[in-house]
Amino acid sequence: MLVSMKHKPAVTAQQIRYIERSNIVKGTLILTLSGFLIRFIGFFYRIFLSNTMGAEIMGIYQLIFPVYGICFTIFATGIQTSISRLVAGEVGKRNPKNINHILRIGLLLSVSLALILSVLVYLNADFIAWRFLLEKRCATSLKVLAIAFPFCGVTACINGYYYGLKKAGVPAITQLLEQMIRVIIVYVIALYIGNGNMTVTCELAVIGIVAGEIASCLYNIAAFFCAKSPSELILAGPDLNAKESKHRKIIKDLLALSVPLSANRLLLSILHSIEAVLIPSMLRRAGLSTGEALVVFGVLNGMSIPFIMFPTALINALAVLLLPTISEAQAVNNNTLIGKTTAISIKYSLIIGIISTGIFVFFGRDLGTAVFHNKSAGDYLVILAWLCPFFYLTTTLGSIINGLGKAHVTFINSIIATICKIIFIIILIPTRGINGYLISLLIGQLIVTGLDTYAVVRNVHFSLDAINSLVKPALVTLLCCIIINQGYEYTKKMTHINEVVFLLAFCFLLCVICTLLLLITDAISKKDFK
Repeated sequence: MLVSMKHKPAVTAQQIRYIERSNIVKGTLILTLSGFLIRFIGFFYRIFLSNTMGAEIMGIYQLIFPVYGICFTIFATGIQTSISRLVAGEVGKRNPKNINHILRIGLLLSVSLALILSVLVYLNADFIAWRFLLEKRCATSLKVLAIAFPFCGVTACINGYYYGLKKAGVPAITQLLEQMIRVIIVYVIALYIGNGNMTVTCELAVIGIVAGEIASCLYNIAAFFCAKSPSELILAGPDLNAKESKHRKIIKDLLALSVPLSANRLLLSILHSIEAVLIPSMLRRAGLSTGEALVVFGVLNGMSIPFIMFPTALINALAVLLLPTISEAQAVNNNTLIGKTTAISIKYSLIIGIISTGIFVFFGRDLGTAVFHNKSAGDYLVILAWLCPFFYLTTTLGSIINGLGKAHVTFINSIIATICKIIFIIILIPTRGINGYLISLLIGQLIVTGLDTYAVVRNVHFSLDAINSLVKPALVTLLCCIIINQGYEYTKKMTHINEVVFLLAFCFLLCVICTLLLLITDAISKKDFK
């Protein structure tokens, strides 16, 4: 035993590369599965909120997120990414001495900024609600939300540390725990307060956010102290001659990475916040009362758009797997693999978008009425359905561009599209009402999809089979939708099954049949081609 310990065989470079690649694949799959589960829980939580809050309170609830997004960008986004990159760099140098210092300094910067912003938001909640959000009823919710900022900062930094070590398990569990605690807290308190009759206020929903962030922060801290030391996680063993960097250098490196990234993300967050705040304001100019404007805003952004975006759980999973594949292929100049991967990912994004369009066009009104008990939600689902291929394709194209190391391109494209959208919101909503926003949304999405498509075409050589990627999926989806919709309409009056369950079962059946038919036709066409 002593001999084997003293003469422990060294890990070869080939074994290290294999283990690192396995860790990346494993981490990607963990994040993909957890992300899908989180979105799944969040989707049904959104349904719960919409049914217990009502559309107007849901609109108020949606208004607080621009403030949350701006603050999170300042105290967490750039610092988390910087910690991840610097930790990964130290692991590559086999120098564990700096890793914990990077985390500590990152935590100090992030939590300090979070505390400052927390105090500022808490003390100025009334001013922010009245002057920025243009809705004074948001003030109490903002005060509650401000409590979460320091806990969010701790969680973001520790997650960045684990991403740098290529250990995705802790961040995945953190996100899942945060979502579960949020749902459980809100459900239990609502049940207790309402004595069996569920009633959720905006403040209660925000308390759920805070409770989830505190729980995930405590789990992160516990996981960090129970985990192996950085030196034990370096596969080739630590470099005994590696030197410890001075704190001043680590601070300089962190700021050099985080400040530009935070500034870019902050600009985008501010533009998205302006867009969100403008919608109810412009609706009031169109002649709606404050309550009516918030109802429309709540239905659209709190009910219909999250429903439309639910299939992006699959697209995001594809995007997470796509980015490292593109990056690795580019590193070895394998342009053929980049082209094939691009063509396949675009094809399946379009197919998922087309099938989703069919579901929401044919079943959208029934989904809005059955799930949200709101006719307007169903009407918006039908209108927004036509955006699905563009929404999903943009996510994939952005991942391809980022994988090529051109993240600045997706940032610029998003800025241009958002600015155009804001201009059209100001021009169209006062004269056309909510239809003006839907037109603005369409124009903005077409712009960003067009710009991302142009960027991909310029940088990647690939061929797209339009017949199998567009024409065939569209025809198969149309045929299946007509038949299954007729079957649903014929049988729904004769069944005693819960309406929502029955409707979702038909939607799932439609997805399965479309997928099977497309796979069969693809197999037949390949056989004929051979």
